[in-house]
Amino acid sequence: MEASIIRSLQGEGDERYAAFQRKLLPTLPPESIIGVRAPLLRQMAAKLDEEQLGPLPHQYYEQNLLHAYCIAREGEFIRCVKKVDAFLPYVDNWAVCDQLRPGVFRHEKRLLPYIRRWLDSGKTYTQRFAIVMLMQHFLGAEFRQEHLHWVCGVRSEDYYVNMAIAWYLATALCHRWEETLEIFRNGQLSKWIHNKAIQKARESRLLSAEKKEYLATLKV
Repeated sequence: MEASIIRSLQGEGDERYAAFQRKLLPTLPPESIIGVRAPLLRQMAAKLDEEQLGPLPHQYYEQNLLHAYCIAREGEFIRCVKKVDAFLPYVDNWAVCDQLRPGVFRHEKRLLPYIRRWLDSGKTYTQRFAIVMLMQHFLGAEFRQEHLHWVCGVRSEDYYVNMAIAWYLATALCHRWEETLEIFRNGQLSKWIHNKAIQKARESRLLSAEKKEYLATLKV
């Protein structure tokens, strides 16, 4: 089945699109990107489960996307966590990481201990996944102040982790202004994350002009 899936992916590959994606995914070997567009991948994933994709690690970027889309359909929480845990060590780029969005995790408080563990992993895309999960599901009614400290407590030299932290904080400013603002006033962030989060927040349509002007005064 795995060989058949690879042939199908190669048959749908677009070299111009592959060249475009290679620029966005510089951490991947160029030959691992076939160039299949997301709508086609989603159509394929709807007819598959991750076991049909063969053992990890996968050879192609698109196989990993298919795997992420298949996991996202899992409707039982514990089974989904196990599938995510099995897959995360093999996630090797930001795009697959950010496409791993299980529906069963939506605003699910049982997810928080797993997020805490993933944040502590020290692994780039496992940490990024945890931050994205907090951003997507825990800035509403389920928000707790400690979530901000979880994210700000992550120490990494990796661009993709630090960008996720900045993205989270920018989004938190839009939804939890007062609670998040204190993070920027007390100087606990690295200069790069501090300024990148302010930049991204000021690009958002969710903040008023007055708030954006105030954020500009907090740049370091």
